[in-house]
This record gives sequence, C-alpha cells and structure tokens, in this order.
Amino acid sequence: MKFLYSDTQDYVDPGYDFLNDRSSPGRERYWSDVYAHELMHPVPYDGLLVSMSAVRQAAGVASSKVRYSTREEQRMLRDGARNFLRYGGPRFKDAMLMGDCGAFAYVDHPVPAYTPEEVMEFYTEAGFTHGVSPDHIIFDCDLGNPPETAVNAAARQRYAITLANAEAFLGLVRREGMPFEPLGPVQGWSPKSMAEAAHRLERMGYRYLAIGGLVPLKVDAIKVVLSAIRERIQPDTKIHLLGFAKADSIHEFTDFGITSFDSTSPLIRAFKDEKANYYSEGPDGKLAYYTAIRIPQAIENARLMQGIKRGTFSAEDLHQRERKALRELRAFDSGASTVGTTLDAVMDYHQFLVRDNGTNAAQQDKVLRKTAALVQRTLEQQPWKRCGCDVCRAIGVEVIIFRSSNRNKRRGFHNLGVYHRHLRKTLGEAV
Repeated sequence: MKFLYSDTQDYVDPGYDFLNDRSSPGRERYWSDVYAHELMHPVPYDGLLVSMSAVRQAAGVASSKVRYSTREEQRMLRDGARNFLRYGGPRFKDAMLMGDCGAFAYVDHPVPAYTPEEVMEFYTEAGFTHGVSPDHIIFDCDLGNPPETAVNAAARQRYAITLANAEAFLGLVRREGMPFEPLGPVQGWSPKSMAEAAHRLERMGYRYLAIGGLVPLKVDAIKVVLSAIRERIQPDTKIHLLGFAKADSIHEFTDFGITSFDSTSPLIRAFKDEKANYYSEGPDGKLAYYTAIRIPQAIENARLMQGIKRGTFSAEDLHQRERKALRELRAFDSGASTVGTTLDAVMDYHQFLVRDNGTNAAQQDKVLRKTAALVQRTLEQQPWKRCGCDVCRAIGVEVIIFRSSNRNKRRGFHNLGVYHRHLRKTLGEAV
C-alpha cells in the first residue's frame, strides 16, 4: 500500500532564522525553498498527487482554489511535474506521480470544470505516471442502499457524468497511446451504487479504480463501501482512496486490497487541529499526538491585532509576554527552567488568545485549563527530544512551537515522516 501526499505547494526556507523570526538573506519563494522530500531522509511518502484544479484556473471556478500562478503552471507543463516538484532523478525514479482533477474545486457546479480531452492533455504534458478521469463528487452516501428511483436527480446526473467521462477518457488514452496509467473514478449515493460503478468501470477496461466521496464518511461506513466494491470487482483490480481523511485509521483497511491512497492529514493537523499537532509513536507502536505550544507573533496574529486596535490589549505588554514565553521554553529545552515556570510563562501569553472573544469568563477559564493540561503534557514528555527525524534534530524545540509557517510546516513534515514509518510498520514492511 502506497501513501501519496497531495501537493499543496508546501515548502520551507532551509535557512530560516528561528531566533529572529526572519527568512534567510536573499531568500526567493520556491527557488530557495525545499519540499519535504528534499529536506527529509527517508522520504516521508511514496509518491505525490497533484490536482489540476490547484494548477489551472477553470472557467467559472473561484480562483482561491488555484495555488499555482500562471507562470508556475507554464513552467510545470514545460519542464514536467517531476522537475518542477524536484521529484526526479534516481532517488525518485520508482515513485508514483498521480494527477487528478481536484473535484472539490467545482463541487457546486453542474458539470466538471474540465473535459476528458483537457485532462488527458494536462496529464501528458506534466508527465504523470497515473491519471484519474474527471469525476463529479456525490457527497450523500446512504448505507441503506435506496433504489435509483428514490435518489435525487442531481446525484443521478453526477453519477452518469462520472461514468460517461471515464469511458471517453479511457478511449482517448488508448487511442493516443498515452504514457500514464488511467484510473477510473468511483462515485455513488450508496455502497451498492458505488459497487455497480466500479463494476462498470472494470468492464470498460479499467484495472485501477479511484474511490471518491469518502471524505464525510466515518470509518465503519467506508468499510461498508469498500466491502461492497470488492465483492463486485476482480481481486487483482487495484484500488486508490482519493483524499483519504481517515489516514490515521489505515490499519483498519489492510484487508481491502488497497493499492494506494492520498492524504494531506498529517501535515494539515500540524497547524489546523485544535490539539493533535505533533505526531509520535508510542511504546505500543500506535500513533500518539501532542499539542503544539502556541506562541504566535503578536503583531501578526489576527485575534491579538484586533485586541490591540480596539485598545483592549497593549502591544508592548504583549511583546514582553511573547518574548518571555519563548525565552522560558528555550531555557526549559536546555535544562535551565522547569515545567511549572515554563507553563506559567506560556499560558500568561496564551490567555490573550482566549480572552475578549465574546464568551463569558467561566468558559474562558475552562478553555485555558484544558489548554494548560495539554501543554503541560507536551512539556513533561518532550516528544521532540525522542525523535530522530531530520526536522527535530535540526531545529529541536522550535518544532513544537505553533508560530509562523516555517515552524508549522516543518512540524507537518515531521508528521508525514512519523506517519509514513508507522504505515510501513503496520504493513509489516522494512522501514
């Protein structure tokens, strides 16, 4: 089972100055920066997935979904995705490079934003090893398997569009002799309809299926869907799980013949999760999670800046508390401070992220007590000192500080490495 990371242009400045919080002299975005697969050894994933909607603007689709500039898109198509992502050469010669359409970007549109012809051209020019036919997401999955006549017209139309696109796409790939392996996307409103879609895709000639629409489903529901699909297709037909949000539960899916899956979850949780920001492996071999210690930059944090503008907070006072929290945490890391003293300094600053937020004092105190308990656990166990990954060895305690993208993304890179190692152990493979 291969783990693919979904490219979201996540890279970091290798020479970032953490003590002064500034980029390296002369740093140029992208050109000076490094991806996780450049920074870390071993590489923290088995391949990359790039969504067309993140690269190319489509008519009628909000530009906020596009992460690439026009110049970056042109360079990727001119030089190829491997060169653009710096994912070429002997080290990555066997790594998967998959393309999909990024159907979430046009989920509110009546039809997909790209035609099969446009998608095939994009995959070919970029040099992907695998490419998914353009699909149209169906979010509602009724485990009761309602008949097609009981399903709304929009879902039925999306189902028909996805299958029609898949047939047209495969025909183009075969006729043009394209150098990538095509994947047929499975969408449906129930386990039974998704199994039927998988069967029809297999009859078209697909030998690799991409299962979509799983994001809102819980683990048990996904198992029901995969069981239904497996019963209708050949044992050797490969399965990819698109945007698998339940990556931490992958050990529960080893019996479904999953060939690959993609996820951004380990990296995203580094800075979007409320409390599980830092991955670690416990003595029992299971994943363990720690909260990062939030010490944001006072003049850049939106909540703190609002308080300063209203006159509720003093900018100078916040700066002093911010500097003290950083100073105590770094002193603690070197053995020159205690858990109690460090916790007090951190929470003395952190309280301003909770105060003046419209809730009553009792609720604010409750939130602060919960946060203090999580921070205390992080300080007591010091997980960054037990980790031997390239990130933790290079920057030490800075990896656990929730502050600026260069720390937060490095923590995400660390998470990817821990997760990938955990996956390999789960599958009984050498790490």
